Formats: sequence, C-alpha cells, structure tokens
Amino acid sequence: MQHAPALPSHQCGLSLLGFIFSAAILVMLAVVAMKVVPAYIEFYAVKRILTTMDKESELSSMSNAEIRRDFTRRAGADFISAVKAEDLTITRTADNTLVNATYEFRTALVGNVSLVIDFDAVSNPATAAAAVE
Repeated sequence: MQHAPALPSHQCGLSLLGFIFSAAILVMLAVVAMKVVPAYIEFYAVKRILTTMDKESELSSMSNAEIRRDFTRRAGADFISAVKAEDLTITRTADNTLVNATYEFRTALVGNVSLVIDFDAVSNPATAAAAVE
C-alpha cells in the first residue's frame, strides 16, 4: 500500500495585507519613475546636442549669439523645454570653446513634497576636465 506524501505543516504565500503593502510600494516607485525618466531623457538629449555641436561645428569661430542660435535650432527639433539658449554658459580659452548647460529639474511628487535633480551638461567633457585642472 502506498502512502500519500505528507503535506507541509505551514502555508506559504502572500497574505492580503502583504500584497497591499507590496502593491503600494510598487505604485510609489512607478510614480517616481514616471516623473524622473522624462527628465533624464531630456538631459541626455541636451548632452547629445552639446556634444554634436562641438563635433560638427567649429565653436571657436562662432560668436556667442551664433552658438545660442544653433542650440535653439537643435533643441527645437528635439522638443527640449528645460534649457533655453539664455541658460548656456559659454567659456572661451586659448585653444577651445566650452558650452555648458547647468540647470535644475523640479517636479511635485505628493502634496508639498518635491523632487529636485541638478543637471550639468558640457559640450566636451574631456576638455572641460582639463580646463578645470
């Protein structure tokens, strides 16, 4: 005669309260992600524009107004709204020109709680690091 396998002595699983708690945490993380991801997408677009400007156009031969106009044209094509041409900092040295966009992204999360992210994009990071030293 065969014996049936013994059943476990305790239950395994997730209770209703545990499920609700886990779901609330996942919803909070999803809300934060939906607020943060577009800001980072826009930051990488600004960074790409500045890098492309440094590679494609000769920044050292352009005036500040021409650099700002070029940035405005490129930013309009990528629907960038966080950085305006007036926000650009243009630094000229003897051998190169750096274009820097430093800005802050602020969004409301819940009630009076806000999320603030500081971004800093530069046209040529390798040259910028050497200029600082």
